[in-house]
Amino acid sequence: MFQRIRVAVVDEHPLFRVGVIHTFRNSEALDLVATGGCRDDAVRIAREEKPDILLLDVQLPGGGIAAAQHIAGMSCHTKVIMLTASDDERHVSAALEVGACGYVLKGISGNDLIHTICAVQNGKVYITPALAARMPKSNVNRRATRADAEKTTFVLTPREEDILDCVSIGQTNKEIAITLNISEKTVKHYMTTIMHKLQVRNRVEAALKAKQRQLARAELSA
Repeated sequence: MFQRIRVAVVDEHPLFRVGVIHTFRNSEALDLVATGGCRDDAVRIAREEKPDILLLDVQLPGGGIAAAQHIAGMSCHTKVIMLTASDDERHVSAALEVGACGYVLKGISGNDLIHTICAVQNGKVYITPALAARMPKSNVNRRATRADAEKTTFVLTPREEDILDCVSIGQTNKEIAITLNISEKTVKHYMTTIMHKLQVRNRVEAALKAKQRQLARAELSA
């Protein structure tokens, strides 16, 4: 069964939001789940509604790029596309650096916006071509490489990351519990979740996966 893409729009201009709502209303691919007008709205919507795609204006009250950065750190599956009037290359670079998967200008047609949302949902990174042509290729390619790497990894919570790091250096559940000041029972619970997320069968495979993730992160930050 085809699964519709859940989308939210955060822009300070109500009239613009109405236009986007109208664009999505007749789409067979999208469901509009929430709208907002500021950074705090964006963070709240990402936390409570968990949309697949969140459209953000760079010039939101509170900062659209700051909102994108906060959302990227929430370990949620929501992908951010900046939908804005700003064609400032510094904004494009900053948005990509904090984890945005798309950057499009408000002159985009309704159909093209829908196609862009679908492309990003399927793992692509999209930048308005006129802007991409002006950007250093290293910036664009690095964000695309990061997106490809993220598709082959699994989202872990900060606590799960801490536990996996301990596993990677050979610590037992008891040693991890002491290191992180939690109970051994809690460690076992986390390990079950981690192994399920990483699709591994035992601690050895989990440790190997942890090393692979660490190498991938090091390459992306190089």
